[in-house]
Amino acid sequence: MTQNNTYTTETVLISGASGMLGSALKEALREAGTGVVQLVRRPSAHCCEMQWDGKSALDDEKFRKGFSAAIHLSGANVAAHRWNAAYRREIRESRVATTRNLARALAALPQPPAVMLVASATGIYGNRADEVLNEDSPPGNGFLADLCRDWEAAAQPARDAGIRVVHLRFGVVLSAGAGALGKMTPLFRLGLGGPLGSGRQWISWIGMPDLVQAVLFLLRAPHLAGPFNIVAPHPVTNAEFTRALARALHRPAFLRAPAFALRLALGPMADETLLSSARVLPQRLLDAGFHFAGPTLDQALPAALEAADH
Repeated sequence: MTQNNTYTTETVLISGASGMLGSALKEALREAGTGVVQLVRRPSAHCCEMQWDGKSALDDEKFRKGFSAAIHLSGANVAAHRWNAAYRREIRESRVATTRNLARALAALPQPPAVMLVASATGIYGNRADEVLNEDSPPGNGFLADLCRDWEAAAQPARDAGIRVVHLRFGVVLSAGAGALGKMTPLFRLGLGGPLGSGRQWISWIGMPDLVQAVLFLLRAPHLAGPFNIVAPHPVTNAEFTRALARALHRPAFLRAPAFALRLALGPMADETLLSSARVLPQRLLDAGFHFAGPTLDQALPAALEAADH
């Protein structure tokens, strides 16, 4: 990208570029020579940023120049607070309303982007015990399932304008020093880790390198649209994940957290996040020929921990 606000044909607009996923994708795009423009809430600091609060119109002159693609990742952290009524509304508005507003803005451009990738989550399947799930499985029940269903539907204005829309149904991301793994690792290093509840609930996970490559794969595949599960092909139970993490850190992990204690501490969020079971497969990615560098937990987990140590 040049420094005179003239965008090349390979310029990607990203919201949520400062978060865990957005930062990794932004770095990968720039390494590939692709221009990146970030949507930020604060006043923009340079030509590669554009201020947007998610609610107001996107009428910046830089926006009207157009983009080859848009990646929408922003949204309030689901696990940042207890789920009272006000925070549930904030979670919904930060995802559903902003997706609809951005989709409308992109659709109204004289030359809309070819593709819009929108974050979603495997939470759309709800709590499904041992059922094997893929992209053809129907949505489940609960706050997160309803949220994800409405989140994906909010991109309809982009589809109506002929933009290829891809819904990125992210699972648990194994990231160096961040996300769920970043919160768990310090406890496990102290020998304070253990299974959550029964430990039988399934965790659908993915390593950050595979996540980045999967998103880039979908970005560059003009024939692929709709929902894609961004998870590794080998989900594990919570008990299996606990044992693998403890083994990788050479620590014991016997301190089980009872379900009632998690519910007492977190309220309804515990049942829909920590205690919920989703055995999700990346069927459409596999069918499209995507290759996972770290398909098993024993491959991906040590790599994520090693990256955290550096």
